[in-house]
Amino acid sequence: MAEEWNVSKQASRSTGGLVACQNWLASEAGAAVLRRGGNAMDAAVTTALTLSVVEPWLSGIGGGGFLLRADGATGEVDALDFNVRSSRNLDPKDYPLASGRDGDWFNWPQVQGDRNLIGYGSICVPGAIAGLSEALAKFGTISFAEALQPAIEHAEKGLVIDWFTSLCLAIDAEGLARFPASASLFLDNGRAPRVPETGKSRTIPMPRKATMLERLAQYGARDFYEGETAHMIVSDLQAGGSPIDLGEMRNYKPHWSKPLAIDFHGLRVNAMPGLSGGPTLVAALAELNKTLPDQDALSSSTALAFARAIRRASEHRLKTLGHGSAGESCTTHISVVDSQGTMVSLTNTLLSRFGSKVVLPSLDLLMNNGMMWFDPRPGQPNSIAPGVQPLANMCPIIATENGRPKLALGAAGGRQIMPAVAQILSYVAAYGHSLEEAFHMPRLDASGVTLRVNEIARHDIAARLGKEFPVEIIADTLYPVNFAIPSAVMREGEENIGMAHPRHPWAAVGRQEA
Repeated sequence: MAEEWNVSKQASRSTGGLVACQNWLASEAGAAVLRRGGNAMDAAVTTALTLSVVEPWLSGIGGGGFLLRADGATGEVDALDFNVRSSRNLDPKDYPLASGRDGDWFNWPQVQGDRNLIGYGSICVPGAIAGLSEALAKFGTISFAEALQPAIEHAEKGLVIDWFTSLCLAIDAEGLARFPASASLFLDNGRAPRVPETGKSRTIPMPRKATMLERLAQYGARDFYEGETAHMIVSDLQAGGSPIDLGEMRNYKPHWSKPLAIDFHGLRVNAMPGLSGGPTLVAALAELNKTLPDQDALSSSTALAFARAIRRASEHRLKTLGHGSAGESCTTHISVVDSQGTMVSLTNTLLSRFGSKVVLPSLDLLMNNGMMWFDPRPGQPNSIAPGVQPLANMCPIIATENGRPKLALGAAGGRQIMPAVAQILSYVAAYGHSLEEAFHMPRLDASGVTLRVNEIARHDIAARLGKEFPVEIIADTLYPVNFAIPSAVMREGEENIGMAHPRHPWAAVGRQEA
């Protein structure tokens, strides 16, 4: 008889602030800001900058993202779009389709040489530094230089080589080995570095990245887009064949807006508008408002309601949404609440693991592969085009109750993000489960052709779903990620609750109370 493992984590509870994310070093950096008197935005920005160093394969300042911020006193919610944009100089003809692959709305065809997935041709103009600095300037209390300090310190000390770091480097060693600066920084003779034995420690210092971050601390975030840092970025990019120029770096600006909102089982759910996962989530929730059974969150009837709503919303998204419309990636998500009840829900990404696999040699800066998010087929709403944003998967939300922030939630995991957010939200709002319970409950992924069902779900669920959809029963594994990696904070009265992904070894909740 096979031995079964039950992996779990407990929720954190505190009257002080909490920071939930995918890396304990970053969550601690954010919590330290709260202990010094900073607010939720101070902590969120500090955490995001730190994540770019301590977990570089998922997110970073060479990418982009979205965030929502809900005021603890007024309940007002603001949304910031700082996602990547394609170069204004690119030519769609440089991304020819591989022969024999027609693709469909779930399975786009390949581009010759995977030019849209890896290398300099896959890189878009990054927005993370502009977005994080803008959010801090509007809603924070600390300087950008102060927010950068933990990231600078970690870059100087270096990335710690433990079993999980070695695993993540090994997964992408082949791609990283294609680029000399990437291989030099992350690999040993083309292989992932081994974990030291006999209790010794080993790190990968990032001196050029530390110097770059120190320069941003001294001269400000705009140096990344129009100063010495910008010139170094563009010089390295163009030497590798990227068409990104100084003018479009200088012209990059993040965009504030009001969120999309929908009422859902006593909560007002606020999501990102525009080219994000927000409109798709809102569409799924609108259907679930009508179809979700009243009882038993784990029944086959509930699973069928989830499958139909998520599948229908995903199909509409990929067929109709994009930069030209009328209206698997790796990511990181941060959820923060401070002692005043203000919440931030922030998702940042390089897209694929290690993004484009390109480290800019002058800066130790890992770059995104934002071109992956465009449909490579011409004539589609989201086709490759110059100077536009792609249709992103990120889906941070903040739900309010009686006009005050209640829940900040988001996830990493490409197309799996929206299904995870919809189900966790439903478990809490519609069925009254605690945040801890909701994170441990089985989920399904209906964002692709085949419905994927967690193997711990009730046995009748796969059979019922199989009457309408192709079904695959899979485990919720660490790698590959099958049901997203969520992080959340919630407020009950004066108490805050934080929850990190139970199966991620580094995911944690940092506490304001030491």
